[in-house]
Amino acid sequence: MPIPTQETALADFLRTYPTFDHTALHALRSRDYSRLDKLGHVYLDYTGGGLYADSQLDTHQQLLREGVFGNPHSSNPSSQAMTQLDEQSRHYVLEYFNASPNDYVCIFTQNASGALKLVGESYPFGPHSHYLLTFDNHNSVNGIREFARAKGATVTYTPVVPPELRLDEQKLAQFLDLADPTYPNLFAYPAQSNFSGVQHPLEWIERAHAKGWDVLVDAAAFAPTNRLDLSRYQPDFVCLSFYKIFGYPTGIGCLIARKSALTKLQRPWFAGGTITIASVQGDGYYLADGEAAFEDGTIDYLNLPAVEIGLKHITDVSIDAIHERVICLTDWLIKNLVNLRHSNGNPLIYLYGPANTTMRGGTVTINFYDADNNWIDFRSVEAQANERNISLRTGCFCNPGAGENALGLTKEELADCFGNEESMTFEEFIRAMHGKGEDAVGAVRVSVGLATNFSDVYQFIEFAKTFLC
Repeated sequence: MPIPTQETALADFLRTYPTFDHTALHALRSRDYSRLDKLGHVYLDYTGGGLYADSQLDTHQQLLREGVFGNPHSSNPSSQAMTQLDEQSRHYVLEYFNASPNDYVCIFTQNASGALKLVGESYPFGPHSHYLLTFDNHNSVNGIREFARAKGATVTYTPVVPPELRLDEQKLAQFLDLADPTYPNLFAYPAQSNFSGVQHPLEWIERAHAKGWDVLVDAAAFAPTNRLDLSRYQPDFVCLSFYKIFGYPTGIGCLIARKSALTKLQRPWFAGGTITIASVQGDGYYLADGEAAFEDGTIDYLNLPAVEIGLKHITDVSIDAIHERVICLTDWLIKNLVNLRHSNGNPLIYLYGPANTTMRGGTVTINFYDADNNWIDFRSVEAQANERNISLRTGCFCNPGAGENALGLTKEELADCFGNEESMTFEEFIRAMHGKGEDAVGAVRVSVGLATNFSDVYQFIEFAKTFLC
């Protein structure tokens, strides 16, 4: 059944979701994100990257225009001024996530992947150690397995279960019992899946601690629309990319690390900024204390004040208001997508992940099918979305495990692709997988966030309807 006009649909939406603050969002979008409507752009890729507010740029640029700032690795006046601002941003990150500076430090990195690499290369894996992770993980978390294996550690994956793609908790409980607490063991998982939007319980942190695991939580997809309280949930390591939360600046992330866990890490090298002293002829060095030992070279000092500006923008808007807005829009979007059917009754889309908003975020991943249940190539969907100025994302989203489970690809079917010395492109992989699993290698992902309004999700439903027979 066709959905009504946008005006009628909006009125019905506001009756159905009375907690959706349409007035506040309209004012915010007009004030700070007006370029979306001026350019006629439907932005639905918040899991890929957040959007910056005009006010963030204005505040940061004004700060730079009015000051003289130098490299903080010095004690001259311009360096001292910059050091003060950068340390202020560092402290505000901890304050925003309610992480006590007595327990946690904030280490600035290039992005969440950089934070994960810091943990992976420095964690004291050994022959009796265990690295436990979930099928549902970003590739930067998967990549830590290479460090673990190189040091002789055992690597174990916990599967997710279709159709909701939540973790098999019975298997997780079994795997958590595998740790020998007399050796270092690391358990890594995402607070929110960047593939399905599933939110994995933060209660697992203490459950794993009780079994002798250090815990790494990937919060990159979770933090933009959810409150992360590190006084309530206390993982050993948390990785973040700030551009995913508030769009600007890119190129800065962080590792929030418990001080007790940080002392376990063993850096494989040293660099400028990480040491108190090093010698060529003396052939030695001493690492600095705390976060300084992990920030290689000169930090992105001119952009670090923009991190505090961005987090304060989120605070002003309210992360709880953002969360509620996202939940309302996601629920409406999912319900309308799953109701789209061809004239013969066959569904237009297949949804990967929960069809409700219980323990899930604003990431919605689907594939389109024609009336005869033939998969419609996601590349074709993206090309047609581009023509309508709709920004969405397609492919595997750097999360192969969740995609393999969701699309029904087996270990045996995938083995041939990784048993050769020659590398394989994604296009070659798609051809190799043709006829296997659900015949889909990848999907279409739309995600809502801070500045998404009803018109955005309505226009996507209108776009989706063009694939009906």
